[in-house]
Amino acid sequence: MHPSSQATDVQMVVAIVVTYEPDLEALRRQFEALVPQVAAVAIVDNGSREDVAGWLAQQPSAVGARHAVLPLGANRGIAAAQNAGIAWARTHGASHVLLMDQDSVPAPGMVAVLLATAASRPDAAAVGPRYLDSRQDNPPPFIRVEGLRLHRHACVPGRPVVPVDYLIASGCLIPMAVLDAAGTMREDLFIDYVDIEWGLRAKAAGLQSYGACEAAMAHTLGEAPLRFAGRAIPVHSPLRHYYHVRNAVLIYREPWVPLNWKLVDGWRLLLKFGFYSLITPPRRQHFSIMLRGLWHGLRGRAGTL
Repeated sequence: MHPSSQATDVQMVVAIVVTYEPDLEALRRQFEALVPQVAAVAIVDNGSREDVAGWLAQQPSAVGARHAVLPLGANRGIAAAQNAGIAWARTHGASHVLLMDQDSVPAPGMVAVLLATAASRPDAAAVGPRYLDSRQDNPPPFIRVEGLRLHRHACVPGRPVVPVDYLIASGCLIPMAVLDAAGTMREDLFIDYVDIEWGLRAKAAGLQSYGACEAAMAHTLGEAPLRFAGRAIPVHSPLRHYYHVRNAVLIYREPWVPLNWKLVDGWRLLLKFGFYSLITPPRRQHFSIMLRGLWHGLRGRAGTL
């Protein structure tokens, strides 16, 4: 029996925005786009130097509303921040949480589409929007591994909902009942693969994540993309690539992750390792820290570097 995803008033959705040294103007645009669509916004701050609580108090849209800033005092990672927001949402009676990065802006009506999609699918673990990074040529497709092939499902007319293996965390709508059944985010991963691990864990529990093509969101993935062979390749800092490699290997160690998924993702990880080591500056730093991430993953070391 699946957790209930029945239709729920949009007023019961709590948006959880994780911040770290945010651009306050970008945060304002996001906040103004979120407020009409959700019951409350919980901003979980990972030790920023900016006074995010003071900033929120100055926003006209925040007057008299149930919004909050939860300061963690230090950078405890994306998963710990999301879990803090989930706990706050649970105590405030949320039926769903909407996870958001600080640089994502939902289109009007996004949350309503996500809610309707979740309500129409009793097995829904999470529902996420189609997102667009203006620095890339096309909206990234939804991803699913079938057999030993990775399928990229683009949004096409007549197919508004796409089953996927996982969703990026930002824009992801999750029923609180699903979090009760599948668990919250794995904090020892710190950052990277947190959303992938949770999506695969929910799938192992018999639930399914879905991409909603009619829900839209602007989102910035990584740093400035690198143009290579006619494509815009997302690039992160060497430190992020450490966590990417290490956490991928940690997930491969889990017995409940399907073998075919490990093989397909492992091949992609090997290609990324080579690309970032040979093409992306600073190449030597990328190589050495990813190698360290590989070693730590094989040893089962988690937490912060």
